[in-house]
Order: sequence, then C-alpha cells, then structure tokens
Amino acid sequence: MPTPSMEDYIEQIYMLIEAKGYARVSDIAEALQVHPSSVTKMVQKLDKDEYLNYEKYRGLILTTKGKKIGKRLVYRHELLEQFLELIGVNKENIYEDVEGIEHHLSWDSIDRIGDLLQYFEENPTRISELNQLHKSNEE
Repeated sequence: MPTPSMEDYIEQIYMLIEAKGYARVSDIAEALQVHPSSVTKMVQKLDKDEYLNYEKYRGLILTTKGKKIGKRLVYRHELLEQFLELIGVNKENIYEDVEGIEHHLSWDSIDRIGDLLQYFEENPTRISELNQLHKSNEE
C-alpha cells in the first residue's frame, strides 16, 4: 500500500497524464509545490515499487497498478469534494479540507460516503431537506 505522500504523487501524475498526455518532473513539482529533486526521489521509489516506469531524461508512465490506484485516488478526492459540498461546507474550504482528510479515511468509509451520495442523487428531495436543516442551523 502506498504511503500518503506516495498517494499524492500518484494522484497528481495520474491527473497530469489524463489532462496533458504526459507528466514531467517539473510539472509534478509545480503542482505539488515541491522541489524537482524531491519529485525525482519519489518517482524513483514509485518506479521501484512498480507504480510507474521511469527513465531518467525520458519521462515516466504509470503501470497498470499505478493507473488503477491513480484512478481510485482521483475518485476519492472528487467524492470527498462532492460530499463536503453536499453537507454545506463553504466552497473556499473544500479543497484544503479534502487534502487534510483524504489519507485518514479507510476505503470502507470512502465507499459508504459514495453510497450516501448515490442515495441523495437518487432522492433529490432529501437534498433540499438537508439544505433546509443546514439553513436553520445557521440562524
């Protein structure tokens, strides 16, 4: 299982490849706000652990294992953003809150949150009831 730091890198690499078709060390460093040397060290570790294939000066590609985990990590992030938005968290806090909690929830918890979101999607009147509750608590 990857560490939270490894997860951040895999997630970012996955998103860069999805968006641009490739992920360079400089792109990863900029996105994660770390030094390129830190990215290189982590990329080498991810290569050793078979999450990606890395060749110095040539770039990197995610392995099947890396793609699978990357996709799941992006799903987790998006799901938590949707959940926090649903329960009324201020939009300006959502990204930072997700970054703070995403590594501390089990996949079972993530799946249950997914179930809850699906329930609200299938029962939209319940969302308005939840919003009414949120508004009454603010008063």
